[in-house]
Amino acid sequence: MNLALFDLDNTLLAGDSDFQWAQFLIEQRVLDREVYEAQNVEFYEQYKSGTLDIHEFLDFQLKPLSRHPRSQLDAWHSEFMKERILPLITPDARELINKHMLGRDLCIIITATNRFVTAPIAQELGISNLIATEAEQRDGEYTGRVSGLPCFREGKITRLESWLDEHNLTWLSFQESWFYSDSLNDLPLLNKVTHPVAVDPDATLKAHAEKKGWPIISLR
Repeated sequence: MNLALFDLDNTLLAGDSDFQWAQFLIEQRVLDREVYEAQNVEFYEQYKSGTLDIHEFLDFQLKPLSRHPRSQLDAWHSEFMKERILPLITPDARELINKHMLGRDLCIIITATNRFVTAPIAQELGISNLIATEAEQRDGEYTGRVSGLPCFREGKITRLESWLDEHNLTWLSFQESWFYSDSLNDLPLLNKVTHPVAVDPDATLKAHAEKKGWPIISLR
């Protein structure tokens, strides 16, 4: 059994679920457009440029979860999936996942985006293993804070190693492993696996991949 790791946003999805979730809440008038839209765009640009302060961003992203009951959040997310996410899932992304599943690889989505946003997306993609940033909960409701280490940059390696240990799969490690990503922020994990693949990459990752001779593919 080999290890197949997939970034989610702008990799398996032809867009960013983090960004889209905030925009969805703005359109639903849950968040004030004047206050939140400029911030959302700014954080997204910081992410793409590799300058994002993950804790500052998570404070922005997770706070709205604490202001509404879980039942309401789930109802909004159901609409979010239909309106925003399903159009971002391409046939090529599904085909790539299916190829690894047919090869009996252990497929894992590993993403900086929080589990509330991403778990239904992983389910839609047919991948049961998800390593994501965790939003803290108390009595089933969100507190607006992050729980544990964010799954971001080098944190993806730490979180993956912990996950493998928890599932008694440390023997698997990175001995024969793929990681598909679009982002310069994922260079630490891309450099760790035996088969790094740049997917519709940003300019920095594309240049790095070309220099290293990594495959560059598009799922769009």
